[in-house]
Amino acid sequence: MKAFAFLGVGKVGVIEKAIPVAGLNDAVIRTTASLICTSDVHTVAGTLPLPEGRVLGHESVGVVHAIGEGVTRFRVGDRVAVNAATPCGHCNPCQRGFAAQCGGMLGAYKFTAQKDGNLAEYFHVNDADYNLAAIPAAMTDEQALYATDMLSTGFVGAEYADIPIGGSVVIFAQGPVGLSATIGAKLRGAGLIIAVESKPDRAALARTYGADVVINPRTEDVVARVMELTGDGADAAIEALGSQETFSNCIKVIKPGGVVSNIGYHGDGYSTLEIPLAEFGLGMGDKTIRTALCQGGRERMDRLFRLIQTKRFDPTLMTTHRFSFDQVDQAFEMMRNKQDNIIKPLITF
Repeated sequence: MKAFAFLGVGKVGVIEKAIPVAGLNDAVIRTTASLICTSDVHTVAGTLPLPEGRVLGHESVGVVHAIGEGVTRFRVGDRVAVNAATPCGHCNPCQRGFAAQCGGMLGAYKFTAQKDGNLAEYFHVNDADYNLAAIPAAMTDEQALYATDMLSTGFVGAEYADIPIGGSVVIFAQGPVGLSATIGAKLRGAGLIIAVESKPDRAALARTYGADVVINPRTEDVVARVMELTGDGADAAIEALGSQETFSNCIKVIKPGGVVSNIGYHGDGYSTLEIPLAEFGLGMGDKTIRTALCQGGRERMDRLFRLIQTKRFDPTLMTTHRFSFDQVDQAFEMMRNKQDNIIKPLITF
């Protein structure tokens, strides 16, 4: 099979690899469509140590090609999606309700980090009955793809933010994850959704997805503007970028009793995050920080599919570019350099 792989820091390419084999409780999927994630770009830049030849990608859907012994819910030929996080469902973190940390910190992130990813013509899925989700017949591959990472990650940001009905939330950055968090905040009943974004196309899409106000951080003082809008600070802030500045601003814009929900990927050249102590109440300001990785599992995927089926929102508005798999190098390069206002590129096989 052909696969898109890491070939050294800063280097990628299409290589030939053997088609995976389905072991006990596992499945092999023939890929029909994929998305490229910004975290793939971070990984290739060297934030995650990988062996050369490791396949990239964690946002793919397809058709069951083979199943291992013990798989009972799926058959060869079924259309399926799998979350970017693939927990085992059996270890202590999974049993305690923290399946994203399966087997250890960030352990459910197996694609690319621990084994070959799924930007390939075929890919392997562990614990298939737990992790595969049947794609409804009326749903397109493109729609289903957004449940594999972007929506699941953005929504857990809104869930962990504990936004009260009618409450206020500030969402820092409106890339695919931030846009999904904006959708999630609206679904959770937020009364005032403030998005922070400088790019006009992303700002416009944020408004489409439910943002009441969009603050341009290049032309406005974000903290001062939030205080003007809320009076005493927001009930919640969602960090969806992964930078020191936006993390600090999350602390600054929430009121006592507020929650910072971090879903941004902090991994670009720094090893610690600083907390602005005055706005943190010197550690005593009744401000909560929560963190989360993309949430996996069949049941969550099924619920995300239901929201798409009932037309609560259209995730495919985030698809700005389309490529065939033989153009995957071009798609990755555009994501790496953020060319042509790219948000998400769809790859078809």
